[in-house]
Parts: sequence; structure tokens; C-alpha cells
Amino acid sequence: MDNILTVKDVHVSFLEERRTIFDKRNRIEVLKGVDLNIGKGEIVGLVGESGCGKSTLAKVILGLIRPDSGEVIHESERPQMIFQDPYSSLNPAKTVRFILEEPLKNQTNLTAEERLIRAKERLIQAGLDEKYLDRKPSELSGGQRQRVCIAQSLMMDPKLLIADEPVSALDVTIQAQILKLLDDLQENLGLSILFISHDLRVVYQLCDRVMVLRDGVIVEEGEVDEVYRNPKHEYTKRLLQASGIE
Repeated sequence: MDNILTVKDVHVSFLEERRTIFDKRNRIEVLKGVDLNIGKGEIVGLVGESGCGKSTLAKVILGLIRPDSGEVIHESERPQMIFQDPYSSLNPAKTVRFILEEPLKNQTNLTAEERLIRAKERLIQAGLDEKYLDRKPSELSGGQRQRVCIAQSLMMDPKLLIADEPVSALDVTIQAQILKLLDDLQENLGLSILFISHDLRVVYQLCDRVMVLRDGVIVEEGEVDEVYRNPKHEYTKRLLQASGIE
């Protein structure tokens, strides 16, 4: 399988915050030589506890953080992000139409009519009727807002999506609907997805492979069924036990 993303030996560190002006600031290494690859059309889960470096890795992949060392190789243009919180990731003062069309205004030469056509198409792909174009985020439910976020991520026709805890703020019923939507989009559009989560049950439902991140290091990876049924690393075993997966 050809890779759409390759991460090689990535290291990232930050200066710790000072408590007083007299404190010496040390560097804290967040990612410690991470290797990762995602094949074309593959959904890869990245799991680990809070603070292990998952979101930092996502920002490195998107180019929002420059690593201290290592390499990130993209075989696609403009990978897009689906954020955890649909309540804060959408501009509350703007309509859905404005939110969807904004990246097209800045990065394409499409006409107003062409932008509207694409906004309608992506909204329908995300499972919402075009009547929602004139609504503001405050008029939508949590699940509807997350569908708008997904439609927004599709506006530039990306081949790679980074989904950072995209269902953690939703109730169980809506979670299942959003997971089904992501699975359908992967199949219908040939998308690759890096699905970041602390919820191993959710990852099992959606992903082809899983990578386990602990303190900035990938400690285990493999096909989901293999890792879940026969975990090798003690940390993976503890995560599975804590999730009620034996």
C-alpha cells in the first residue's frame, strides 16, 4: 500500500512555564522519535492517555508546529483537521454558508456560484440538508455542528483528514452516527484518516490499524484485531483493561 503520510523520527520539545521570574526553564520532550505512516484509503487510530503527545503530533503533521528534528512527508495537498469541540471550532457570528465558503475565497478562484454549489455538496456529504446553510452554529445541535465541521474539512478536497477526538464531546448515539459518516466518507471518497482518541472502543469500531502512544513514544502498533486480542506492551494491556476490553 502506498503511503499518503510518513512521519520519520520526529522529536518535539517545549520550554516549561516559569512559576516565578527566578525559575530556570527546562526543555520538556513531548515527542521522542515518533515514526508513523498512513496508507492511501486507510484509517489509523492513535491512542493514549491525556498528555501523551497525541495533539502535538497532529499539529506537527499539519505544519502548525515545527519539530526539533525528524521529517514529515506528505503525498497529498492540504490535509485538514476535524476538531474535538464543535461548539468552539465554528465562528458563532457567521452562517454555515460563510463558514464553508471562507477557505474557498482565500485559496481558490471559484466564482460565488461555484462556491455555493460546493458548499451544498459537502454539506450533503456530511449528512445535512442545504437548508442549514443559512443557520448559525447556535441554531444547531452538537451532532449537526460536528457534521458542519466535517463538511468544512472536505471543502478543499483533501485526501488526508486528522480527526482529533472528534466524537468525545457527543453522546453515544450521535457518536455512532458520526463514526458511520467517517467510515462512509473514507469508502466513498477514498480518504485517509488519522483518528486520534483516548477511547479504545471507538477506535476498534472505525480503524484498520492502531498505534499506541505513551509519553511521546509509540510503544505498540499493528492491525486493530491483533493488538486488541494479543497486546504485547504492558501499557496497551492496561489501556484495554481500563476500557473494559479483555
